[in-house]
Amino acid sequence: MSRRLRSGLAAVLITLSCLLVPFGALAAWAAYGLADTGRYVTTMAPLAADPDVRDAIAQTVGDGITQEIGHQMDASVLRGTVAPFVHDAVRSFTQTAAFRTAWDEGNRVAHDALLRALRDERDAHDRPVTVDLAPVTAQVKARLAEDHVPLATRIPVEHTEVALLPAQQVGRLRKGYNVLEVAGFWLPVSAVAFAVAGIALAVHRRRALTATALGTALGGALLALALAVGRSLTLADLPDEVSQPAAGAVYDALTATLRTTSWLLVALGLTVAALTWLSRRRAARGRARPGSRLAPRLPLGFGRRKRAEPATPGAEPAPVDAATDPATDTPGPPQAPQPPRVRA
Repeated sequence: MSRRLRSGLAAVLITLSCLLVPFGALAAWAAYGLADTGRYVTTMAPLAADPDVRDAIAQTVGDGITQEIGHQMDASVLRGTVAPFVHDAVRSFTQTAAFRTAWDEGNRVAHDALLRALRDERDAHDRPVTVDLAPVTAQVKARLAEDHVPLATRIPVEHTEVALLPAQQVGRLRKGYNVLEVAGFWLPVSAVAFAVAGIALAVHRRRALTATALGTALGGALLALALAVGRSLTLADLPDEVSQPAAGAVYDALTATLRTTSWLLVALGLTVAALTWLSRRRAARGRARPGSRLAPRLPLGFGRRKRAEPATPGAEPAPVDAATDPATDTPGPPQAPQPPRVRA
């Protein structure tokens, strides 16, 4: 295989590897991060202490409770006395350990429902994915009853559902999820295999390694940029009744691992490229030094010429042994002595 063909094939393999880096990271995150219920609940657990999420939950649950109470009392009394107290009670409840327990259980149920919706292809009619806040309502009802709030014991524990995924997006996300789930293993493996093959096939392997490292860093930067753009687009498409700060906090929690992976790819690529460049420069300096080990050495006795001594006027040349031929080191015929040369 010629050097030009090797260089071209290595460049194609390295380019494919760099292109597969962000897609492989995204597929692995979807297959091994979002599809695991335990990891999802662990990821969402810190949001129980997020102020925006707690305000959104308190607003949703409080509105549901006051709407049920409104059928049994005067509207002016409800707006002036009961409604503010209910919302304060719900907001206070969101700061307790019972709320964190209910939050984890609600997320576990929501994740199971989401996975069933994405994996079940037999359902011809897509339905929205929702989470039931009835356990939270029951806890708030017990808290209000302990505080002797009027009509607290008559609050019905209704199934207050919060939409997680609209019905029109279920079918589209199902197809994308199936593709990512299949590619979650093969894309990262293919990226590594293409990179190794390209570096091994390259004529100048250090340059190939530098190009692979820089391409990996560029792929990580593009992945981070895509996450930022996706966040803005997701928040822009939300309905008016959904709290954007709470949705942003949920998006950031879900994509935290992917953002960390993108910045690790950037740091790893730049570090490898810098180390490769420094090693090339050090090797070049070593070759340039005359006394370095990389410089070729000549055998002793060769490579140096003795400077001829100037002839002295009137001096006779050194006698030549007539019995020995200096070319063949064998005896030769005697030679007649030559007269000395006299310079004018």
